[in-house]
Amino acid sequence: MRANEVGVGETGVGEMSAGEGAAGEIGAVTPGQIGVIFDCDGTLIDSMGVWREVEDDLAARAGVTLSVADIDEIAASSIPEVGSIFFERFGLGESAEDVVDMIYAAMMAFYTTRAFALPGALELVRGLVDRGVQVSVASSTPKPLLEAALAHCGFTPYLRAIVSVDDVGQSKRSAAVYDRARELMGTSLANTWGVEDAAYALATLRHAEYRTLGVYDDDLAGTYEELAQLADHAVHSLEDVSADELIAWTQRRGA
Repeated sequence: MRANEVGVGETGVGEMSAGEGAAGEIGAVTPGQIGVIFDCDGTLIDSMGVWREVEDDLAARAGVTLSVADIDEIAASSIPEVGSIFFERFGLGESAEDVVDMIYAAMMAFYTTRAFALPGALELVRGLVDRGVQVSVASSTPKPLLEAALAHCGFTPYLRAIVSVDDVGQSKRSAAVYDRARELMGTSLANTWGVEDAAYALATLRHAEYRTLGVYDDDLAGTYEELAQLADHAVHSLEDVSADELIAWTQRRGA
């Protein structure tokens, strides 16, 4: 498992027109022409463990053991899709909506009390924005949970947009959620990065020709070797990359 856009572009983060993202020659790209789209869970916020806890709790309530295929499918699904999986396939709850309510209750409690930023995440986001880079979040998590998590961990003031797969009606198997975030930032495809911990999401970004940074979280999302093979750059932690490095990678078109 993994919001609608929010008006964070009005909080003081620099404005920019859609045409300003056009790429120039080597070294000509300015920080204001660069966009970075971060995933939330497992990339900015240390929450993947609790998602696993919720999945295990739902499986226990349903009296089933999840297969590897089930776990992979759930990881790439939105919360409503997960609700349908547990209700229709495993018979949990009175309806798919009933299962969704179980998930929401558990995750909202976590996001508003226990969630915290992963090492280096807030520092990188803050550093990018300080240099004029456009930053947004694209996530499979629904907007109320996503906004709660990002606010609790201090990211919201730095974001031009927060977009959920629910806003575009497609999972991260499609690039639609990234395209929406990029449109709201006003950056070109050539100058926009997708930062993800999930191998399947990096594959989506790569196919759509985004620049990509893989961040290792755990082997269930993707081994470091898988991320390194899929992404332009891969790191074990966001502590391992600076805002200046990411800007330099963008300016070196062959990076």
